[in-house]
Amino acid sequence: MDQRQPTAEIFEDAVAMAVRAPSVHNTQPWRWRISERSVDLYADPARRLPSTDPTGRALLLSCGAALHHLRVALAVQGWSAEVGYLPDPADHDHLARISVNADTPSRDDIDLGAAIVHRRSDRRRYCDRRVPCGRLRRVAERAVPFGAVARVVPPPLRTPLGRSTRTAARRHAHDRAYLAELAAWSGRHGTADGVPAANTPRPRPEDDISQRAFLAPELADTSFATDGSEWLVIGTADDGRRSELRAGEAASALLLTATSLGMASCLQTEPLEVAELRSAIRSDVLHDCAHPQAMVRLGFMPTSVAPLPFTPRREVHEVIDIGVRA
Repeated sequence: MDQRQPTAEIFEDAVAMAVRAPSVHNTQPWRWRISERSVDLYADPARRLPSTDPTGRALLLSCGAALHHLRVALAVQGWSAEVGYLPDPADHDHLARISVNADTPSRDDIDLGAAIVHRRSDRRRYCDRRVPCGRLRRVAERAVPFGAVARVVPPPLRTPLGRSTRTAARRHAHDRAYLAELAAWSGRHGTADGVPAANTPRPRPEDDISQRAFLAPELADTSFATDGSEWLVIGTADDGRRSELRAGEAASALLLTATSLGMASCLQTEPLEVAELRSAIRSDVLHDCAHPQAMVRLGFMPTSVAPLPFTPRREVHEVIDIGVRA
């Protein structure tokens, strides 16, 4: 029997990997409390975007993605994680308590751990190489352990999904509060958070499913004539905070699996931030069988295309509290 005991240093190393998770506008809306036996995840309400994310769903998805990254990082170090979700009803921001048991990392753990380092949110046009059905299934299946489903959007349903994304973009283009947040959190240069200008291409209005437009894009797009993107919609049976958090874990599992399989990917939530458009996607794409929580875009990027620059993150010490919360 393995008698190893965790240490605060082990948790700190895992948090250093966890903060590489994607988050809405790269706000990194999390804080972590580390003790010798466990690590706790808290939402950082100061980093919520009230106009972009009026219900706080994107914040919880972001924190869920970081939670899954943490679990992967612990697994690579030889620790299986046990997660208690929303452990303190009196503290709305306390999202999870993670304890560990000694374990042996699997090959899958190692692959996902390596993917944390290489994954980027790639918003460029992908090449026309189609994603094999087997790979799509393998990626989509990763949602199941988190109580979620990932529906691959077939060609007939791309039209209503695209209509929702374009409607969201038009509404946001005339929303002053939304545009103010976008200006504050994108088009960045040399900062440790927010969306760097160097990581965003110009909007492509000709795309059948549009992506969020960011301020002052500087990334050179690819010149592929046809975009071979596939889209998946992550949904949950329940629509509560725990489900939103777990949907973020599912999104992380999908993105890391796609990266490990050599695919480019990015996360999209813009139309889901508008209540009636989210309802439309629930009806049109998920046939009222699940609540849509996030969208994932997948495809291939040839090795001849220049790699994306790393999106910056805050220093680990900026997001960690050492045993100061009860």
